[in-house]
Amino acid sequence: MTLGTRTRIQHRAPADAKAFGAASTALRPALESPRRPARVLAVFPLCVYVEVRTDVEPSVVAVVTGEATRLPNAVVLSDPLPVTAAGDEAAVGDGCVEIGRLTVRVRRWWDPAPPLGRVELSRLERVLPRFGQICGTSARRPGLADGDAGALLAEGCARGSLTAAITATEQLMGLGPGLTPSGDDMLAGVLVALRQIGRAAGVSRAVWLADWLAATVAFDARTRTTPISATLLHCAAQGQACSDALAVLRGIAGHQPLEPAVHRLLRLGHTSGADLAWGLRVGASAVVALGRSVRTAR
Repeated sequence: MTLGTRTRIQHRAPADAKAFGAASTALRPALESPRRPARVLAVFPLCVYVEVRTDVEPSVVAVVTGEATRLPNAVVLSDPLPVTAAGDEAAVGDGCVEIGRLTVRVRRWWDPAPPLGRVELSRLERVLPRFGQICGTSARRPGLADGDAGALLAEGCARGSLTAAITATEQLMGLGPGLTPSGDDMLAGVLVALRQIGRAAGVSRAVWLADWLAATVAFDARTRTTPISATLLHCAAQGQACSDALAVLRGIAGHQPLEPAVHRLLRLGHTSGADLAWGLRVGASAVVALGRSVRTAR
């Protein structure tokens, strides 16, 4: 999910400047490792993407301002972003992110996968049609038309068919243009919903399916899609999501109003929000279907 189209930030940080940030706990492996070389992948008005030049996961760190969408791999700053451009040298580790002359030291941590608490299947059955209505009346649409891969993923997840779900996952990874292709955003929504809502509803089959799809993503993402999107898929496989997607999950669970949360998500990026919303609906619907099948079997 991209946050803009400019390639250079106009705010200027002083020489050898220091700043403090709040980091996602998803970044602990990268930030608490010894300092490693990195490079700036992309620069937008509210975000700088930095790629660590090792096999550490997540491999991409998003340094964002407080006005940006809080990505699951983000370090959030209260200060302006530094002047930088794609290809510039950087470093990550020892509790810091270094971009040019700016050193960002992590002082606080936040959770990109907070537990939802218990959610009854009966609530999901009531709220999901409303979720679908909100998406259906919005002008924002997913970047991919309903095609074979999306339909196969929805059907495979609802039936708990590992073969169908994995086949569709492999077809969707990297499908579509952009830093985060639509297929990846759709898949990320499914992964997050299966794990988060599956746990909250006590549907172990959904979590089991999320585990297998997560293994598929972990094996293939780096070679099938962009580094930024591969990192977001890595996070989604653990149930970690951006702040706007987490708000929709809380709305589904009844912890906050659903409609404004869905509208905020749909406005994200060009199609990323709509793609994520599609995935959340598919994953949540699969939890209901799998939960019903267990209830019927009893």
